[in-house]
Amino acid sequence: MKAVLLNALQAARAAKTPVALVTALTGGAQALVFHDRVDGTLPDAVVAEARRRLRDNAGGTVEHGDARYFVDCHNPPLRIVVVGAVHISQTLVPMAAIAGYEVIVIDPRASFATADRFPNVQLVDDWPDEAMEALAPDNRTAVVTLTHDPKLDDPALEIALKSDAFYIACLGSRRTHARRLDRLRELGFDDATLARIHGPAGLPIGAVSPAEIALSILAELTAVLHEAPAVAKAA
Repeated sequence: MKAVLLNALQAARAAKTPVALVTALTGGAQALVFHDRVDGTLPDAVVAEARRRLRDNAGGTVEHGDARYFVDCHNPPLRIVVVGAVHISQTLVPMAAIAGYEVIVIDPRASFATADRFPNVQLVDDWPDEAMEALAPDNRTAVVTLTHDPKLDDPALEIALKSDAFYIACLGSRRTHARRLDRLRELGFDDATLARIHGPAGLPIGAVSPAEIALSILAELTAVLHEAPAVAKAA
């Protein structure tokens, strides 16, 4: 590997920037494929496939014409930032951990965010906007707000909507969500930006219990991550 390319790869990994190292299996030419640029020269079809594989964290061999390429994905860990140490969080957190996510729970209410209720989980007791600023959500981060309290959920959403978070979701009824959108519009967010919010959170599977709701959220999050065909919300 050329020194310039190696340095760029190391810099991307240090900055937790997703990047794919693509190597031509004949000749050994290499390039780095980022979400928004390519360092090197590759056919457009190979770049597109490398980005798809980077999104899915699925390296492997790509064939294009008579040439073959190997895609090596370098992704930071997937994260879920959960706002609200509530009952649904207690089931969502272990499910997400099993699915391979780094999980962070934000809740300034000390009686909610305890190690007894959330063992082996990173708990942050700062106010949600301060915590979110420090966590700096990126395109490998999902943000889920579960408190039903605008004083906690809205500040987190303000930061999330200004970030590259790949999934943003909020618990609550359609009426609650409509009021939430009105508040965010008053803060200057346009409808295109607000459309990034999945609300009510989760796929419409008839979920009732906290575990079922957590399952529906994780299922929707997974569908968004992998750009699976959308499942329409119940009317």
